[in-house]
Amino acid sequence: MAVTIDRLNDSDKPAWRALYNGYAAFYKMPMTDETADRVWGWLHDPAHVLEALVARNETGKPIGLAHFRAMPSPLRGASAGFLDDLFVDPDVRGSGAADALIRAINVLAKERGWPVVRWITADNNYRARGVYDRLATRSMWITYEMKPE
Repeated sequence: MAVTIDRLNDSDKPAWRALYNGYAAFYKMPMTDETADRVWGWLHDPAHVLEALVARNETGKPIGLAHFRAMPSPLRGASAGFLDDLFVDPDVRGSGAADALIRAINVLAKERGWPVVRWITADNNYRARGVYDRLATRSMWITYEMKPE
């Protein structure tokens, strides 16, 4: 399968939503219309930090998505990149779409002068971790979360 990487277009909303629903389901997070519409709005707001790339099949249909953003890295005194979401349609996994999305973000990181791109994944996300292990270096950092009370 030929995979191309492109920016998200307005006409991509139904395909993007199906992919984003799949991503949310994988992580067992509820996905409401309100949340999806908010994220879609962020992705189309030039003033918002969140950006998206999509992997497209030979017909141009989005088969994968990547949401990413700049983030400050105080110890570096520079902006770095953060990959928030990466998802490929389960029916086309193994097509190279995930690799292509990560490599495209790598190109953008170089163009933007980001010294690093970081992301997190679930410990049991073995298939994705196989991709990540080929394309990046696992860090020593442990992630914590705190919910405001």
